[in-house]
Amino acid sequence: MSDALAPRRPLDLVPLYKAVFLGLVALLVIVPLLATVLGGFKSLGELRTNPFGLPETWEWENYTGILLSQRYWQLLWNSLVIAALTVVLTLIVASMAAFVFAHIHFFGSSMLLSYLTMGLLFPAATAILPLFIKVRDLGLLDSYLGVALPQVAFSLAMSILLLRRFFRDLPHELLEAALVDGCSYIDFFRHVTLPLSRPILATVGTITFVHSWNSYLLPLVMLNSDSMYPWPLGIMIYQGEFSSEWHLILAFITLTILPTFLLFILAQKHIVAGLTAGAVKG
Repeated sequence: MSDALAPRRPLDLVPLYKAVFLGLVALLVIVPLLATVLGGFKSLGELRTNPFGLPETWEWENYTGILLSQRYWQLLWNSLVIAALTVVLTLIVASMAAFVFAHIHFFGSSMLLSYLTMGLLFPAATAILPLFIKVRDLGLLDSYLGVALPQVAFSLAMSILLLRRFFRDLPHELLEAALVDGCSYIDFFRHVTLPLSRPILATVGTITFVHSWNSYLLPLVMLNSDSMYPWPLGIMIYQGEFSSEWHLILAFITLTILPTFLLFILAQKHIVAGLTAGAVKG
């Protein structure tokens, strides 16, 4: 009897709202991806009449023609070299700078950090003319470094902020014990900080790789030779003066975003660990 008279607990709708919201976000992400993949299996005429449905006739030659072409693999190689250079240089410079800002206090450090973080306010497009002039003066036009170095410069601000926060969350007692034992800052950075920072290094490396892999404006300005083009510029081969072969463009995009998709899948655990490190304390 007492159970029947007890007040009922109000129904908690928060999990339902979260599930609906996440479902909508998933649809916004999955539907364009599926439309891109399926569009690569259609003819140009069917793509115009049936852009989102399943293909009536699966045009496998759209994908096989791209995979068997030497140009596709050359574009992919160029993108891989530029992205790898960008990731390696960004991790080296940003990790050292973040370690200094996290553990070494010197006059003007906060002002210098604020100056570096101002780079988040300016996209590369705002400085494309000075960048072109500087790269030309250095003799790096139409080279991999001519594209990678500006990308490194614009990746440093966010990379330093992420790495600095992670380095500061590491136990400070480790640094004090290492200094007492005669370990230098450089040795502590190499042998203690970097091995413990694999999650955030994977996070920064993945974000930098994706930004470099999808970059269009900088390669367009810095590269002149068709043999040096990365994959975003390679799409132009399917775009004519009066029409575009959209079914081949979608197949090309599907094949070129596959490496970044696989990279996210492989590094997902480290990315989540790196971004959430230090979020909960106590």
